[in-house]
Amino acid sequence: MADSAEKSDKAKEREALKEQQRLEKLAKFEAKKKALEDAKAAAAKKPAAVKAKKEKVKEEPEAIVPDATPFGQKKDLSMPYAAAYNPTQVEAAWYSWWEKCGYFEPELIDGKPRPEGTFVISIPPPNVTGSLHIGHALTNSIQDTLVRWNRMLGKTTLYVPGCDHAGIATQVVVEKKLMKEQKLTRHDLGREVFVKEIWKWKEEFGDKIYNQIRRLGTSVDWNRVQFTMDPGPSDAVVEAFVRLHEEGIIYRENRLVNWCTKLKTAISNLEVENLELEGSKFLSVPDHDPTKKYEFGVIVSFAYHLEGTNEEIVVATTRLETMLGDTAIAVNPTDARYKDKVGKFVIHPFNGRRIPIIADDYVDKDFGTGAVKITPSHDQNDYAIGKRHSLPFINIFTDDGKVNEEGAPFTGIQRFDARVAVLAALKEKGLYKGTQPNPMQLPICTRSGNVVEPLMKPQWWVNCKDMAQEAMNAVKRGDLEILPKASEKEWFIWLEKIQDWCISRQLWWGHRVPAYFIKIKGQENDAMEGKFWVSGRSEAEALEKALARFPKIAKKDITLEQDPDVLDTWFSSGLWPFSIQGWPNKTNDLKNFYPNAILETGWDILFFWVARMVMMGIKLTGEVPFKQVFCHAMVRDAHGRKMSKSLGNVIDPLDVIEGIALADLQARLDSGNLDPREIVKAKEGQARDYPNGIPQCGTDALRFTLLNYSSGGRDINLDILRVEGYRKFCNKLWNAVLKMGLEKLGPHFMPQPAEIYITGKESLADLWILNKLNIAARDANAALEQRNFMLATNVVYNFWMYELCDVYLEICKPVLAGTDEVARRATRDTLYTCLDAGLKLLHPMMPFVTEELWQRMPRRDNDVLRETIMKARYPVEIEAWNHPQADIDFENVNKVVRAARSLLADYNIKKEGQLFVQTTNDALFATLQEDGVNITTGLIKGAKSLTVLAKGKPVPAGCAVTPVSGDCNVYLLVKGMVDFDAEITKLESGKAKATAALADLAKKMQAADYLVKVKAEIQELNLNKKATLETELVTLNAAIKNFESLKNM
Repeated sequence: MADSAEKSDKAKEREALKEQQRLEKLAKFEAKKKALEDAKAAAAKKPAAVKAKKEKVKEEPEAIVPDATPFGQKKDLSMPYAAAYNPTQVEAAWYSWWEKCGYFEPELIDGKPRPEGTFVISIPPPNVTGSLHIGHALTNSIQDTLVRWNRMLGKTTLYVPGCDHAGIATQVVVEKKLMKEQKLTRHDLGREVFVKEIWKWKEEFGDKIYNQIRRLGTSVDWNRVQFTMDPGPSDAVVEAFVRLHEEGIIYRENRLVNWCTKLKTAISNLEVENLELEGSKFLSVPDHDPTKKYEFGVIVSFAYHLEGTNEEIVVATTRLETMLGDTAIAVNPTDARYKDKVGKFVIHPFNGRRIPIIADDYVDKDFGTGAVKITPSHDQNDYAIGKRHSLPFINIFTDDGKVNEEGAPFTGIQRFDARVAVLAALKEKGLYKGTQPNPMQLPICTRSGNVVEPLMKPQWWVNCKDMAQEAMNAVKRGDLEILPKASEKEWFIWLEKIQDWCISRQLWWGHRVPAYFIKIKGQENDAMEGKFWVSGRSEAEALEKALARFPKIAKKDITLEQDPDVLDTWFSSGLWPFSIQGWPNKTNDLKNFYPNAILETGWDILFFWVARMVMMGIKLTGEVPFKQVFCHAMVRDAHGRKMSKSLGNVIDPLDVIEGIALADLQARLDSGNLDPREIVKAKEGQARDYPNGIPQCGTDALRFTLLNYSSGGRDINLDILRVEGYRKFCNKLWNAVLKMGLEKLGPHFMPQPAEIYITGKESLADLWILNKLNIAARDANAALEQRNFMLATNVVYNFWMYELCDVYLEICKPVLAGTDEVARRATRDTLYTCLDAGLKLLHPMMPFVTEELWQRMPRRDNDVLRETIMKARYPVEIEAWNHPQADIDFENVNKVVRAARSLLADYNIKKEGQLFVQTTNDALFATLQEDGVNITTGLIKGAKSLTVLAKGKPVPAGCAVTPVSGDCNVYLLVKGMVDFDAEITKLESGKAKATAALADLAKKMQAADYLVKVKAEIQELNLNKKATLETELVTLNAAIKNFESLKNM
């Protein structure tokens, strides 16, 4: 009786469920009916003069309700979820809650890192001058994925944010602002007031970058945010300079530097961009007359007269104006043409200077005339020759690029005006010999757009040779790993030929050089003599050093004058990994979090920044600053072009996250600093690339796309439409977890207490998906460990899309709609496990949508890490979920599914299909009987039933057949389901068209002159067409024959 009562209760439950489903369907039907009636009524109100085209009724997009969560509070998820994924709603509130809860902070136990280990990254500090571009978004996406993954592995993680003061860039921005708003220069204000203006600008605009970092979901510890001009990093800069100066590694010398005559400062190689010229080209130059253009990309030949004779030596140059500073003519010592000339002199045509003819192996005797003019003060190669031969070094330019008194009679004119004037003067003297096009690279200052001038300047230099050797040894020993391996080769190439590093800049913004010139009363001391320079952590310390150096000089007769220059930005950046942890003080942070785990950055600054961090880290701390360097690709636009403001292809990550109209994109150009001509060009580029603007994609889709592009290559050609595609993937997740997952699990579902819960009641599909989950976990962890982010994203994406959503969720539907409670429970548990683990797998890459969905799911009773998915454990391979045989068995069943789908498509049966499967393989028969029906009916649309026939049992009459394998066939009942005459008529029509096309092609190919007149590639195409048509006819004839035989059954 009890069993009867239980069955009765279950029957009532089933009836109630059916009634609920019926009412839901009825409600949906009534809603659709009302929508149609409303649409008809609206259409009836329109003028009847023109017959309106019948259109489908479109549902209005769901209104976006602004998130009302108070800042730092957890989002209220008690309200019904939205019908579709919307990134604005999903991404709201989570970040401030994570931050307030301290989830970004390193987790310490009794002041020490967790036993699982540490994972520390220092964010490559972006320049404070502007906003993050898409390259920064790639950096943040990769780094934060690694940090979140390691955090979920249980490690103590620390991700330090910060910003670089960007000496030149920031000073230029503020100078432009001053001129635009107040018509003032920095010199009008004076150094102290101008620096205060920069600090004001930094406080006003500096937070823009930090807001972008937050929007990208980057889980940095904001309690530790650093700015390179903050007291801590500034103290580290002074300490590093003083130590290296005391050791003689930093020294002062008058040497050639890259000089920008517009900014009046030395610049680094990274701030120089070479403009490729294929030949003669006239260009305007920023600090010259804007109405004039000057010729570049040519080589000019002219003659010098040998002293006391009319005999000439012809030389050639691409920079004619530098001949004013020539101090030698060099020839190859083996060149017989000039053997008797070596040691003699030529006379400078404008100032009468005696210029020696010297022999040097550097000269290529087969190039040009074999004679080369030498200007040591204005050319890197000539500088080296000048040093070897002790030549005079004559500087002919002022700091602002005008010819000085050494260049008389051209004193006072701009350098490229001097080029024109010298050419005219040489022609007048009959010394000009000709001008030829000359492909060349023209160095351009990226900060000012000006042509860079090599110039002799007293500067502070770092002797890098020994430090570079230590940096190479660190890689050879395995203390430092550089990925990808191609970048490791560059590491050695660069460091083996490293030159001394110029670290001083003629700016006001930055870390002032902590060196002092000693002035002794009554003496004229030479500023180029090293003994008159001391460094100090303070002026008082520097004075003590000065007194110790000159003990016989009274203290009152010694005064100090601090060098007005500032240090290269890369100097402070080179200390970044340890200065932010408190160095030179021996802090707990330095003990716990140094060295860093990894430095992730672009390959283009491997030498300019990464190598210098390694050199200085080893020198100053005795350890490499990080254990691994990962160089990501350069982000280019969809056409492969470098991102450039003048091209209009620089992308603000927030524009991709939020979406932006074309008009708004272009309005932003108008408010920038571009030249009006460049604005026109940029707008044209934007209109071509984003005719409809940039669609709203959300942070998760942007991060996932950038990660998926990261395969270890050198370049990424970013297509914004691909980001939009991953936004649709987010919507798929939304539907899978909420509409299919939670709704099918039911409102009262509680997961089993243990994650690794195997009851033995799992179906083949359950075991198969757990095995696939295990493979995904194994492969995702391995890919992240290898820094293969393309593989990691593909692994997780494929699990969600092609295994969980496309297959398993479909199989779940008939099971969960059935009455077998054991099967339903096992399926629910498996489904929950997959959804939970799948979201965890995805979280490091897509933090917002995974948190939102995970928070909406029920939690296991014994789950201690239930507050946030950020702290949940990342899935790893679990032995209990390894079911390789289930994979094999499921694939065999899936072959049946594919064969059945093919049959239904062949006979155009879209519903009520009756399928049969028969096999002589006993193992497959058992699998199909036990699990095949549920799997196949869930996966085969249009199938009413699938029956597994025993071996030898007759197949119902009127069935079409297709083989699955040698021992298995699938049958489809077609009699009574298909209009054979109509299908035969369609096939006959197709056959007639194919026959006519084949006959027409054969006629062309049989023409007498076909083989002679028709191109070989066209003949090959025609042969392929012929083969295709012949195959099509064979297929059509077989199909007609098959339908005729079925018709007569």
